[in-house]
Amino acid sequence: MLDKILNINPERIAVAEFFGAIGSPEKTTSFVRMLKAIEENKRVKALVIDIDSPGGGAGASEQIHASIKKVAKEKPVVAFVRGTAASGGYMAACACTKIISLPMGIVGSIGVISMRPMLYDMLEKIGVRMDVTKAGRLKDMFSNFREPTDEERGKEQALLDTIYDRFVDMVANARDLPNEKVRELATGEIYIAEQAKNLGLIDDLGDLDNAIDLAQSLAGLSERKVTYIKPHKSLRERLLSGTSTGVVDSFAWAIENRLAGPKIELR
Repeated sequence: MLDKILNINPERIAVAEFFGAIGSPEKTTSFVRMLKAIEENKRVKALVIDIDSPGGGAGASEQIHASIKKVAKEKPVVAFVRGTAASGGYMAACACTKIISLPMGIVGSIGVISMRPMLYDMLEKIGVRMDVTKAGRLKDMFSNFREPTDEERGKEQALLDTIYDRFVDMVANARDLPNEKVRELATGEIYIAEQAKNLGLIDDLGDLDNAIDLAQSLAGLSERKVTYIKPHKSLRERLLSGTSTGVVDSFAWAIENRLAGPKIELR
């Protein structure tokens, strides 16, 4: 379907939406497939990614970053921050050739966090005890049902530090900034777009039209032909979209995601 849309006329600029939290496997896969189609389509000469995302799962964020970089090797990619490009959302923007944001856009939140609900107090109050059998001393180090040991806390922090260092390196390489400078900015805080521009985290201020104009210029296109596309939704997503069942399904996925194990996120 995407190929049919993009093959209507030659030499077009594609504008793709990248909205919401990062993490759902279906959503991530759909966006990556869309990027692959854009990468391979010779009629698309430039891409604008319309971003409004607070970030999300570390693995999913890096997968999206890598997919955008592949497109950027073939054609100009401009990130347009309409609202928020924070954490994993900013990681995605950093894979683009240029970054433009609305003046009131929010950028940054370069950091890593691990969260999980601790349930042992609640279970103790209702008389429930969790019995664990394991092979491997640290197999349950991310358990929700007991306090972590000092050793486990240290290993979890080392894991987060490794991911944090990788995130910092990504930003430094993408924005052509010294690693030490990015580390100073990578406190997890967010910046208003004008601050972000002065700090070198984005390239310019503007709206979506400005981003499209920049993409046209970078691609050397004489005409401004634009195709707006969205990631493909599965039949299940389309059937549940906008319904109370869809809301419950999304909520249930989020709860299950939290309880299933450690969640290291770029938020």
